[in-house]
Amino acid sequence: MEKIKKGDLVVVNYTGKLEDGTIFDTSLKSDREPLKVTLGQGSLIKGFEDGLINMSVGEKKTIHIEHEDAYGPVKEDFITELDKSQAPEGVTVGESLQGMGQNGPITVRVTKVTDEKVTIDANHPLAGKKLIFDLEVVSVN
Repeated sequence: MEKIKKGDLVVVNYTGKLEDGTIFDTSLKSDREPLKVTLGQGSLIKGFEDGLINMSVGEKKTIHIEHEDAYGPVKEDFITELDKSQAPEGVTVGESLQGMGQNGPITVRVTKVTDEKVTIDANHPLAGKKLIFDLEVVSVN
């Protein structure tokens, strides 16, 4: 059976989980389709792509990806405290806000709100986390 290599168009079902078992993404929902991607184009996190290499059609496996091969570490300089007057009225913890960064639009998460300050975090929500993926290869071209 043919083994997956860089340059292959791969169709894969996946479920992404955190170490505590929380599912953060899956292709197995009824309104979703398997992921279709050409390996080697940089559109996947490194650990996910590396996990697919040498798999075959129909094969299933679970991979564990350290944060270095996923979304990287939490970068403290991506966390900023603003005066509450600079944030939208009624802003709450967990809310996503759109802003402008040096390279264009960015999304930030509100992580803390006090009477005077709002803390925002521009790190990817999965930065600093070990990720676990259950993979099933559907097809390879």
